[in-house]
Amino acid sequence: MTAPVCLIENDENGKLCVRNDAKEILDGIKEPVVVVSVVGLYRTGKSYLMNRLAGQQSGFALGNTVESKTKGIWMWCVPHPTKEGHTLVLLDTEGLGDVKKGDSRNDGWIFSLAVLLSSTLVYNSRGTIDNNAVENLHYVTELTEQIKISSTEAADEEEEENSNFVQFFPSFIWVVRDFTLYLEINGNRVTEDEYLEFALDLKKEDMTRLESLQEQDLAQAFLEVTGHFCDHIFVNSAVKTLKGGHRVTGKLLGNLVQIYVDTISSGEVPCLDNAVVVLASLENQAAFQEALKAYQSGMEEVGHAHCD
Repeated sequence: MTAPVCLIENDENGKLCVRNDAKEILDGIKEPVVVVSVVGLYRTGKSYLMNRLAGQQSGFALGNTVESKTKGIWMWCVPHPTKEGHTLVLLDTEGLGDVKKGDSRNDGWIFSLAVLLSSTLVYNSRGTIDNNAVENLHYVTELTEQIKISSTEAADEEEEENSNFVQFFPSFIWVVRDFTLYLEINGNRVTEDEYLEFALDLKKEDMTRLESLQEQDLAQAFLEVTGHFCDHIFVNSAVKTLKGGHRVTGKLLGNLVQIYVDTISSGEVPCLDNAVVVLASLENQAAFQEALKAYQSGMEEVGHAHCD
């Protein structure tokens, strides 16, 4: 892919739907996928991080207004830079907390889908890690209440299932933007609190036009921190796996997207357990059709041989 495409959007009735062109791209990926999603409040610079992971200066749209730029969930599939035979799937999500959207439930579904589909979930924020930042993170984590782990009603069974599914949830990374990672300023040692209050040496007006800036226009500290972030993602993000240790390919990911979105659109709560069952059924049907096709082809060849 040379540019990102919209994977999930809201239709004219406000319901979430999967874009066919995006699903076709996933259907064509037969190798394992490492899925990285970025979430966070709107206007915090999520799209810039994803562009850097894709190794590009631009791609995911950047906004410099007070409104959320990204709508729905956008996808960019690129060859994994360090894992041969793997595809890196980047998911850029609509900014949370945009009051102009008018429907807070959409935030919940967007975030839930990011959690359900990802190997690594990046939470992006700006400013210091203070009480306000923690409250914002708490707001985001509350959105996961719209995810159901198991379909069982028994408490003991559910607890056991929950522990089994924990390993299949994404790893979590909290990125705090616009602040240096060095614990010294101008050669002087500083405390963690002082560090968090020391912004990167980049003019504020430049931060609104990152897409158009060249690397030489950005502070070296900013570039180094961004590079460390990308390296960490490339090395530590695992292949998306499902219950039973099944590694997810692009095709399986596309089916998962469809299953979860269909569930949400029907008014139900996404359930990991049910999704695995439906996915297995789809894969079995596909395998049966392939076997039937091979059998029919073989019988036709036998028939032609007898005729000769």
